[in-house]
Amino acid sequence: MEPQGALATTNGTSNHHDSPPSEPTTSAFDPEIFHTYLLALLPPVIGANTSDLDSLFDDEFDERVARFATDTGGVVYVVKVKEESEDDSPATFTYHLTPHLTYHSSHVTTLALIKRGPTLDPTTPLATQLHFLNLFGGDETPYESLHAVVSCGVKPWFDAFVGARGTGKDGDTKMGIPMTKKKFAELELSLLHLQQNVEIPETHLIIHPIIQRAVEQAQAAGTRPNISHIPVKMLNDSTFLNSLHSHVNAWIKSIQSVTKLTRDVASGTASQEINFWLSLERALEGIEAQLRSDEVSMVMECLRNAKRFHATVSFIADTGLKDATEIVHKYNSLMKEFPLNDLLSATDLDKIQVSLGLIFSHINRKLRLSPYPIRRALPLVEAISRDFNDQLLRILTSQRLPYTPYDTFERLLAETNAIFRTWDDQIKEFTNVAREMTKKRSEKFIPIKVLPAHAKLQERTRYLREWRKQHEQLAVMTGPTKGLGGSGMDVGGMDMEEEVKDAYEVVKRIDVLDVSVEGTEIWVTAENAYNERVSRVENQIIARLRDRLGMARNANEMFRVFSKFNALFVRPKIRGAIQEYQTQLIDSVKEDIKQLHEKFKTQYRLSEAYHMSQMRDLPPIAGAIIWAKQIDRQLQAYMKRVEDVLGKGWEHYAEGQKLQSESSAFHKKLETRPVFEAWLHDINRRNMGVDGRLFEIVRLRGGGFQLAVNFDPQIITLFKEVRNLLWLNFAVPHAITNMAKEAKKVYPHAVSLMETVRTYGQTLDLVESNKGIEWLVAEYRNESQRMISKGMNIRWEYLVNPYDASRFYDASRFVPSTDGRDNRHIQFVREFASVVSVLQDKTNNVIDLYKDILRAVEDLTTCSYTAEAFSELLGKIQAAIDRLNLEGYANLDYWVAELDKRIEGILLQRLTHIIQVWCTEFDRADDGDTRRDAPLRDITNKRRGDKRMKEEKFMEGHMTLKPIVHEIRIQNQVIFLDPPIEYARATWVKQLHDWLGVVCRLHRIQSSRYEIGLQMQGASAAETTYTSLLTRFPDNSLERPFALIETKVQHLKDYVGKWLQFQSLWDLEAEYVFNRLGDSLANWQQLLTEIKKARSTFDTSDTQKSFGVCVIDYEQVQARVNAKYDSWQRDILSRFGVKLGNAMKEMHASILKARNDLEHHSIEGLVGGGRRF
Repeated sequence: MEPQGALATTNGTSNHHDSPPSEPTTSAFDPEIFHTYLLALLPPVIGANTSDLDSLFDDEFDERVARFATDTGGVVYVVKVKEESEDDSPATFTYHLTPHLTYHSSHVTTLALIKRGPTLDPTTPLATQLHFLNLFGGDETPYESLHAVVSCGVKPWFDAFVGARGTGKDGDTKMGIPMTKKKFAELELSLLHLQQNVEIPETHLIIHPIIQRAVEQAQAAGTRPNISHIPVKMLNDSTFLNSLHSHVNAWIKSIQSVTKLTRDVASGTASQEINFWLSLERALEGIEAQLRSDEVSMVMECLRNAKRFHATVSFIADTGLKDATEIVHKYNSLMKEFPLNDLLSATDLDKIQVSLGLIFSHINRKLRLSPYPIRRALPLVEAISRDFNDQLLRILTSQRLPYTPYDTFERLLAETNAIFRTWDDQIKEFTNVAREMTKKRSEKFIPIKVLPAHAKLQERTRYLREWRKQHEQLAVMTGPTKGLGGSGMDVGGMDMEEEVKDAYEVVKRIDVLDVSVEGTEIWVTAENAYNERVSRVENQIIARLRDRLGMARNANEMFRVFSKFNALFVRPKIRGAIQEYQTQLIDSVKEDIKQLHEKFKTQYRLSEAYHMSQMRDLPPIAGAIIWAKQIDRQLQAYMKRVEDVLGKGWEHYAEGQKLQSESSAFHKKLETRPVFEAWLHDINRRNMGVDGRLFEIVRLRGGGFQLAVNFDPQIITLFKEVRNLLWLNFAVPHAITNMAKEAKKVYPHAVSLMETVRTYGQTLDLVESNKGIEWLVAEYRNESQRMISKGMNIRWEYLVNPYDASRFYDASRFVPSTDGRDNRHIQFVREFASVVSVLQDKTNNVIDLYKDILRAVEDLTTCSYTAEAFSELLGKIQAAIDRLNLEGYANLDYWVAELDKRIEGILLQRLTHIIQVWCTEFDRADDGDTRRDAPLRDITNKRRGDKRMKEEKFMEGHMTLKPIVHEIRIQNQVIFLDPPIEYARATWVKQLHDWLGVVCRLHRIQSSRYEIGLQMQGASAAETTYTSLLTRFPDNSLERPFALIETKVQHLKDYVGKWLQFQSLWDLEAEYVFNRLGDSLANWQQLLTEIKKARSTFDTSDTQKSFGVCVIDYEQVQARVNAKYDSWQRDILSRFGVKLGNAMKEMHASILKARNDLEHHSIEGLVGGGRRF
């Protein structure tokens, strides 16, 4: 037993996991516990004698109990069996315990014992572990018992559990609870149907034993039975034949008992009538099957063989089987698939409403096809009404209407009222069908009238709804949040709110839906008690209301009081208390009506409503009609306000009559029909068709032409007027409606075309105002013009009547399908809008890019003169061109070429200017002071640049030509210049080239950077920089700097040549010089003078000579030349001194000699003789 115990423990633990784990039991379930339980249970539950229970506790009892306790099978049955006995002897019963259920007529009662868990626990009382259920048997069918179990036990228990949880409708739907409720209802209904069915007697035809044996022999032999299988002597035996004849007569009677069977439709339910005919058809089909059997055929053959034709010839006719089968079959075209179950199993009001539609739709449809008599159909519908009444009552009763909140109550009764209306509508349709069928079938005339079983319930619910509404209004008005609450709740020793609640409690305690005589009496008594208590509250309310009306200073305050208490005016007692305020209110309403008159006299076009209606796209006529109707509605509202307050019949008083007549006269003035008819007349007078070409050319006043759309804006107004007038329920003539439909059909296309043409004109104006972009958008403009030329031939008729478009064209030109023709003109409108939209987008885009390019080009004239500044601006221009290229603008090559020419002109001006500045800088005065101190010169230039920043900020501060220092040196008794003069020339030319290269080396803008360069040679031949600008100077601008350089070089050469002359100081021999000079003192003297003059070249305090952009440094050679010069000068001077001394001596000697000679001559001889020396 250990494994069983272990299994029981495991199963028990797994199932009862919510409870604390019990101690594991090693012993199995003791059958003695079950034995004791049954001994105590069975005598009272199934009426068993203790002495008879011995048959239950047999040898296998313990084993069965042990298996039931441990197995997963959750049920065991105790069966009470009635033993067969003689009639006089008392009944005896035996009892069995079995896990399997069987049905037999001898089983009087079966008790089902059902486990709640998988195993039985011996430590817990069995009463908490087992369900038990009585299943009654015997001769009767179990339908009544099962119906009672489901309708009175299982279903209410489930509903009570769901209602107690209260998760709401959505939560229930998610868990499938409504579907379960429906299944329960359907099950209950099915059991009820089985219980209600009229039993059709089963017909079993009596077969003679000889015939039976003959048929069995033939079937065993595998041949068709016939009379040859019957002994020949029997075929002529009168006794045998009489027996067969009597059997046939019995057949006829038993069949007639079925074929002549009928039932009273008025008694019972609709489902009984439906099931009767369906069951009758099955019974007749069973009889037909028996009559087709071999046994019946053989009986008839035997009788025919014996010449007993009167028994065989009229057999079928006598039974009436054929006619009955035909009638039943036709009737069942109505009965089959009859959707009555939808009504009987409905679990809420919505399903009842839907089921009524299905039922009457089925009846009305099938009555036209089935010959089911109208005199039976009327009671059938009344039976359906009884079912409908019962089902509706069941659902409403389950809702406990007096206890539900008012919102729920109102919703339920509104749905109920809608269901009653649905019934009435369906009954009208059914009545029409019934009358029609009565005439068509020529049936005997009967009044087509259905007496609904739910009429009293309908009246009660209607009255109940109105009564609850009045009560709710009273409860709300006496509540703490309304004017009667607060300080005035306790008036005259009475709490009004509590009084109203107590009055309602009287009604809560009764069944308000009981429409029987007794129920109605109870309702009347309860209502009288309610009214008695409420009348005291009404008296208090009337006193309060009169106080407030007495304190009201004007009519508006009165109306405010009335509006606050308006909900109570349905109560006659309260309504009668306010009659005295009639005159004041009529005066107030007169004043309001007078203001309406003033508003109407200002006219619609001058009112604010006119401007508002234009904003709301309301056309003039419809706007005026709506405006007039609004005033009319306001007038009616004033009249209604008076009626609400004063009650019906107020116009019969003298003052009321006058007010009524004034309002009626004003109402006639507000009649909008004349406005509508005047508009109709105007439309009919004017020709407002949608025709002509799409486009037209308009001549402008200032000269020139303009493209426009040939569409009258009045047509747009027309279709808007028609649309609004139809909404206002005016009968617009068919011709105008058609015209409006045509206008509406083309309206979107017309608006699209007008907008497109306007956009096209604006875009062309943009192109005109930005001349530089014409080439770029030319392709898109040409495409738009192509579309316009294409549209010039299209007429509005093609858009209005697309199906007739083919008649406007040569049919041979259009092979495509009709659909293609339908869409072609509409497609044109879309394509035209698309093309112009592309033109607009491309134009706007290119204008933005063009402005960026122009800005960059203008900046080229003023940017600082550096490669970076120029490259940045040209990079911006190139990026814009690349974008233009990428977006596929046309004529880009030519456009870029023109732009490039413009850029070349600007850059050429910049080059000319930079050359001028360079020349000015290069040709500056050779003031050694400024040149010697380079930083000082930079500061000066920068100051000058500040003054001219706006004009030449890019040059003056940066154009600095650093002076080149050349040194005159002597080495190995050779004087030379370091670096040579050619270096200066090269440096200056390079500096000039660098300044020119800032512009000349810039990359040209290109239009084809996004093109694949297949012609590589051609691409390389194109110029990519601006070097060629150097060939385009109009004057000698480019020659001037080079001429300046050469002039400067020549000056250097001249100056350096003087220094190089001193080389001869070392190269000449003294003797050579002395020999050249000879003895001529004049030559010597000239030489000394020149030596003295030449000394000024190097014999100074300066050590360098400045030529502006060049400095000659002679500090190193100056001293040595000076020394050498000194030595030469000393030598020549000393030699000149010797020469001079000698000459002086010779001169002195010759003078002395001449003196001597003179002294030796006589005076006479000198005077008279010739004069000579």
